[in-house]
Amino acid sequence: MSILWVILGFILLVVGGEFLVRSSVALSFKFNISKMVIGMTVVSFATSAPELLVSLQAALSGSPAIAINNVVGSNIANIGLVLGITAMVGAIAVDKSFYKLNWPVMMLFSVAMYFFLKNDSVLTTFEGAILFVGLILFLLILIRNTKKDTLAEEVDESLAVVSNFKIGTWLLIGATALYFGSEWLVDGAKDIATAIGVSEAVIGVSLIAIGTSVPELAASVIAAAKQEKAISLGNLIGSNIFNIASVLGLTAMIKPIPVTEPQILTSDIFWMLAFSAVLLPMIFLPKRMQISRIKGFVLVFAYGIFMFLVFTKGKF
Repeated sequence: MSILWVILGFILLVVGGEFLVRSSVALSFKFNISKMVIGMTVVSFATSAPELLVSLQAALSGSPAIAINNVVGSNIANIGLVLGITAMVGAIAVDKSFYKLNWPVMMLFSVAMYFFLKNDSVLTTFEGAILFVGLILFLLILIRNTKKDTLAEEVDESLAVVSNFKIGTWLLIGATALYFGSEWLVDGAKDIATAIGVSEAVIGVSLIAIGTSVPELAASVIAAAKQEKAISLGNLIGSNIFNIASVLGLTAMIKPIPVTEPQILTSDIFWMLAFSAVLLPMIFLPKRMQISRIKGFVLVFAYGIFMFLVFTKGKF
């Protein structure tokens, strides 16, 4: 029964996230916000909503390990699984903005998260606010440095003429689906952890993290198979930044998140830092500015090792 709740939770999160993105974009058009700003801020925040609701639900229901490892695991999955499999389908070209802005900012947020948690084994309200303010500054820099036509293809212009009633309906469906989806997913995941004898941190970094990355993975692989613009590395890096600064930042601002599982700080977070750090040498060696099929295979293989160690309770 727990597996059924988890599956239903995932389905509702996907549905809720989709309706929230649509309604948010349509609402933004009503306020005459430019497509570029919608693509870089509104869409990014809306697509982070499932992870945010899961982490918030976990923190409020007394499972902080799920809240933290949902983010840690998602960041690892975005690089090891999503980027790796997409690159195996078709090589990914890397833009210069990757090492000039996106990668340094991702590493800064990742290291800041580690030190905030390591310092006193809790992500406080103030630390959450620092992360969130940092995200706002990053977005302002991003918007200032981005050309007007960038990201236009990611925003559906047909949403500009949607009626207010439809927007309200979409918002209601999205919010309801996200609320129940996050509740069922967290409750089901906790039951599964108890049943198979693993910690909530293990379930958070594996089952929940992979589940919240599945929509991105599916979209990326389909686009790569069609030989379209698969997925920009910047989008995945941006997702990792949002996971830390928006999901954990906002959750900690509502309720401080304590570290209750030691392996989060002794193992899992180091894997997240390693997957993030390895991207820089990977885009320069041996072929510059490209994530090739071989590099994709290496990422997926490393992710497989990580998952094996997680479930055999191995230490990094």
